[in-house]
Amino acid sequence: MDITYIHEPTDLQCGQAVLAMVLGIPVSTVAEELDNFRETTLKEMKAYLRSHGAWVSDERVQVQDRSELPPLCMLSLETPRCWHWSLYCEGVFYDPEHGVMEDFPESARRYYWEIRLR
Repeated sequence: MDITYIHEPTDLQCGQAVLAMVLGIPVSTVAEELDNFRETTLKEMKAYLRSHGAWVSDERVQVQDRSELPPLCMLSLETPRCWHWSLYCEGVFYDPEHGVMEDFPESARRYYWEIRLR
């Protein structure tokens, strides 16, 4: 899968940036369609992906090591500053705040939801 990295437009739009990267659309479109320019909820994230034809797992899975991750998933991370949405795809972390990385951003707790595109 080919992901184009998107930096979050504001400190509160990490969720919108993750959705935009997964679906390959502008982050402004995501924010407008959600009518949300602030923090996104899990419910919003899953509903938006599903409304665009993606399959998203129902269960939250705690993860410690990147080797435990499925090929594509959205991540909820407890960072030193806040809870934060991030994206993992085929060995690469696409973090809306920290950039393209080889491992998780600094985080105390980490959860994922698997995503499959149709």
